[in-house]
Amino acid sequence: MEHADLAAAASSVSLLSLFMQAGLIVKLVMIGLMGASVWTWAIVIDKYMNFTKARRQFDQFEQVFWSGQSLEELYRTLAERQNTGLAAIFVAAMREWKKSFERGARSPIGLQMRIDRAMDVTISRESETYEARLGSLATIGSAGPFIGLFGTVVGIMTSFQAIAGSKSTNLAVVAPGIAEALLATAIGLVAAIPAVMAYNKFMADAGKLGARMEGFADEFSAILSRQIDEKLQPRQAAQ
Repeated sequence: MEHADLAAAASSVSLLSLFMQAGLIVKLVMIGLMGASVWTWAIVIDKYMNFTKARRQFDQFEQVFWSGQSLEELYRTLAERQNTGLAAIFVAAMREWKKSFERGARSPIGLQMRIDRAMDVTISRESETYEARLGSLATIGSAGPFIGLFGTVVGIMTSFQAIAGSKSTNLAVVAPGIAEALLATAIGLVAAIPAVMAYNKFMADAGKLGARMEGFADEFSAILSRQIDEKLQPRQAAQ
């Protein structure tokens, strides 16, 4: 008889049967964690594609920018496009440059400050784009195990109540309830571990892209500073 009970318990410990046998609260916890896991992988795929595209665009722009092409010609090529990354920084700086000279800029320091501010604003906006939805990964990674643990605690409490009601501590009675409770923790870890790893990876990638944008902005600011001196010094000398 005992062997028959153990066989019946073993047959009811499949993942699907454990989910179906779980209580309402534990089921809701499992469904929520599975949804979080799906959302995590959706973000991972999206971010992987976006960062790969961004790095390719950075490389392509730097190749064109340092090829010796005229800044005016490059600006005319990019001005009417929807630009991101380094191209967006370049266009923002050149747009401020042209507006200032059209309005008769006289102060090199003021012009340089406006150009630097325009590039800083663009860098901040682009960085926010690269870091978008990474906060969701951090939340899932930190909260997932605890949500799964909550489901496990509720499941074990329910199992103990069933044991008390049946007045039996036979393994065939105890095992399914404990197994379905532990399944919630397992799902929580399945959702949390990839989320934490992906968050760390993509935050590092976003930091590298941010550093490249800062570096380009500094180099381009130096180039424009020399041109500002060349354009404004004769004008100031004439006055």
